Amino acid sequence: MSLMSSRISYRRNNRRSIFEGFDPVLTGAVALLLLIGTALVYAATRDWYAANGLDPEYYLKRHVLNILIGAALAWGTTVIDYRLLRAYTPIFWAIGVIGLIAVLIPGIGTAVNGAQAWIALPGGFQVQPAELAKISIIVGMSMILSERTHDSDQPSHRDVIQALVVAAIPIIFILLQPDMGTVFIISVAVVTIIGASGAPLRWVVGLIIVAIMGSYAAVKVGVISDYQVKRLQAFVDPNSDSQGSGYQLRQARITVGSGGLFGTGLFNGPQTNGRFVPEQQTDFIFTVAGEELGFVGCGLIIILYLTVLMRAFGIARRSQDPYGRLVCTGVIAWFAFQAFENIGMTLGLMPMTGVPLPFLSYGGSSMFANMIGFGLLQNVHARQRG
Repeated sequence: MSLMSSRISYRRNNRRSIFEGFDPVLTGAVALLLLIGTALVYAATRDWYAANGLDPEYYLKRHVLNILIGAALAWGTTVIDYRLLRAYTPIFWAIGVIGLIAVLIPGIGTAVNGAQAWIALPGGFQVQPAELAKISIIVGMSMILSERTHDSDQPSHRDVIQALVVAAIPIIFILLQPDMGTVFIISVAVVTIIGASGAPLRWVVGLIIVAIMGSYAAVKVGVISDYQVKRLQAFVDPNSDSQGSGYQLRQARITVGSGGLFGTGLFNGPQTNGRFVPEQQTDFIFTVAGEELGFVGCGLIIILYLTVLMRAFGIARRSQDPYGRLVCTGVIAWFAFQAFENIGMTLGLMPMTGVPLPFLSYGGSSMFANMIGFGLLQNVHARQRG
């Protein structure tokens, strides 16, 4: 009886120590981003839905539900020691690949904006397997590259090749959708993980060269669809597609610039309320911040992202476990590039790729993946001294 009591006491103390080990600054920054994102999603949809006789809180309620589910997933990610998750990594990876295959099957996958990347669920919900594939690729590559079965601090060439195969198979299926934005984000995470693993520099340089040549070949061969080519052309010349991507880019710039220093005020943006920017609650959520919160509000959002990245970098740097360090590195690269790409395309500094802004944009799959990534960071931080 005393032995059973001691086990229960140990489990309770262990659970308490884990929660006390969470990074409060990282948690606070993510919480503020979620709060700001909720207000922006509501501002982007309320007036237009009300004017058309629809439920003005439709997107608000679904966004809050996504956050609650994401919070549960983040908590669930921290329950089990991340070092024990390595045993389940092949299962996670296999499930991710099965989801990517399923989305390409007619009758199962659903096409939205030219990409067959979603699976419809009951209740009007959709899941995007490519978002969750980011997690499986990061943990899969980290597992392989962190193994040290030889007297060296560097992964062998065989380890790097195996890790690249783990990433390449999902990437191929994502290319078939096609979803080039997600491919770019995953590619940055792949190169970053390999570089942080201690692999020879020639691997990193070679991968960058292959990525550049592959992108050029994809355009020439026709792997990239017409609408994606038009997005690239609009980035170079906004007048090249005046009714499509060029229009969206011009309206995004106008909307962001019209906010001035302090913005027009929440729910008071003429551009936003007039729905001049398509997909404003998802890919172009930053335009709502630019117009209604102004330069100051946008600056606060960027500072919060920098805070998340700095705290995540600190967790990775302090981790004594190669696996935990590589997982954190992959999540950092993912969050950093996706935020940069989204904000950059809004300002016309990057081509439009249709990727959401982490923690701010509306979207269930994206929110779930982001919160799982956040949970992985907290998991490593809570146990880095264990």
